[in-house]
Amino acid sequence: MRHLKFAPSWLRFLIIFLLAMGILFRFFNLDGKVYWYDETYTSLRISGYRITEVKQQIFNNSVITGESFAHFQGANQQKSLNDTIMTLAKEDPYHPPLYYIIARLWMEIFGNSVTAIRSLSSYISLLVFPCVYWLCRELFNVPLSVPGVAIALMAISPIQLVYAQEAQEYILWLVTILLSSASLLRAMRLESQDKDELANEQKQPDLFAIWSIYAVTLAISLYTCIWSAFVALAHVIYVTSAAKFKFTETVRTYLLVSLVGFLAFMPWITIVIGDFFQFLLSADKTKNQSFLMPIFPFLQMQLSRIFFDIDLSPANPLNSLITPILLIIIGYSICFLCLTTNYKVWFFLITFIVVPALPLILSSAGGIQLSTEPYFMPSYLGIQVTVAYLLATQIYNESVSRRSIWQIIMTLVIVCGLISCKVSSQAETWWNKGVSYGNPQVARIINQTSSPLLVSDALGNNYGNIFSLSYLLETKVRFLLVNNQKIPIIPDGFANVFLFNPSDPWRETIEKKYNLKTDIVYSDQYYSVWKLVKSPNLRQRNISINKLVSSL
Repeated sequence: MRHLKFAPSWLRFLIIFLLAMGILFRFFNLDGKVYWYDETYTSLRISGYRITEVKQQIFNNSVITGESFAHFQGANQQKSLNDTIMTLAKEDPYHPPLYYIIARLWMEIFGNSVTAIRSLSSYISLLVFPCVYWLCRELFNVPLSVPGVAIALMAISPIQLVYAQEAQEYILWLVTILLSSASLLRAMRLESQDKDELANEQKQPDLFAIWSIYAVTLAISLYTCIWSAFVALAHVIYVTSAAKFKFTETVRTYLLVSLVGFLAFMPWITIVIGDFFQFLLSADKTKNQSFLMPIFPFLQMQLSRIFFDIDLSPANPLNSLITPILLIIIGYSICFLCLTTNYKVWFFLITFIVVPALPLILSSAGGIQLSTEPYFMPSYLGIQVTVAYLLATQIYNESVSRRSIWQIIMTLVIVCGLISCKVSSQAETWWNKGVSYGNPQVARIINQTSSPLLVSDALGNNYGNIFSLSYLLETKVRFLLVNNQKIPIIPDGFANVFLFNPSDPWRETIEKKYNLKTDIVYSDQYYSVWKLVKSPNLRQRNISINKLVSSL
């Protein structure tokens, strides 16, 4: 790697340019995309209110305005930070509290707007760049070429941009796993040095300090996302295999430090285990509707989105052209890594890619849940670093023709990333919005009508989607929300009444009670919206009466 130690001026300029573009994209149009189902739950957890409290106050068969939702969407005077933590512990322990604590403090300073809460993730995402630089330095021991290309690819990666603008914990999780992984590699490198070499090296961090950093970052990572346990498992496999499965001093130190990190997480993992057993003993095992996708199309789609994503259907000709090229580059980069680096480098990245993703893949016999996509974040990171190594190496290839080909490939990857970020940053909805993908279109349909009333219940995904729609609907829209599919009492004075995702029996019961019919005005794979209209017989009778009155 001697030729990789110093990057030419053009590469430095390119890295700085792409980094600047990536930062601009992260803060552009933060409130432009729909504030979707999962993000409204983030704001609800931050508020400290429980779902049962919200149902009692607004899902009570009374007509309310959109302003009624704001009280449960962020920091407020009625609930404290302790309420935020306790709400997570009681209702959603599988989401550890660290991000929500930070977000609560952030919103108390900057307010509860969509821009404010999403800007927290945007600022956190800036920490990814120095962290990935450190990780690549420890892996490849070069100052700029590979780390610089990795930073550039991360800056314009569309899948990184998605989570840099989400009011969720996943970008913070990425920072924590980068820090823990880099500190682990640093500690292992220092452990492998001779004691005399270690003593004479200037400005060398103390081993105890580095191992302490790993323990702290491991605990922080676990308190950010429970899936960090599988990242830690990847670390265990890597450390033991690097020691050739011998119980060396490095292995002993690592196991002790890891134990400290997990012990720090014990208070929360106890809550998670208790909730799991309570779920098994409970008679109510209903879950929100989940949407499954075959594993291989899912993986193909997600791997492509690391570098190219303009939210097209898989059957689109552009996707059919670009996706195979990107998959070939990813596959070749993994083979190239294994053939040209030593065991400790390529095995670390392979375990980093495979181990956290393997439980998701093995459990997907009937199809993989789309909601599990963020948990592939370590795999995305490992692939991006692998491709960065390939590109940084091949643009220095001794063969002029091969060097030109790889410079063209690198240009293609960069152009795909820039186009994807531009399209994504200007869109009002995106594939990651899941069950709320169609909310902007539904909001336009309702906003175009006069005196509209939106009727819904709290079952399934309706609860979070109604909160999401409250950000999009105009102030003239009123809400009539009921619990447990009670028959709504629809008052007079509303010219247009809409039913949001009603079950067929509930919709038919409403039709019979009010002697009306329902016409579907929107439908997708997640939900449907219906409009109450006069039945044909009643409409025809009114027309006949009007004609009779006119003739008289």
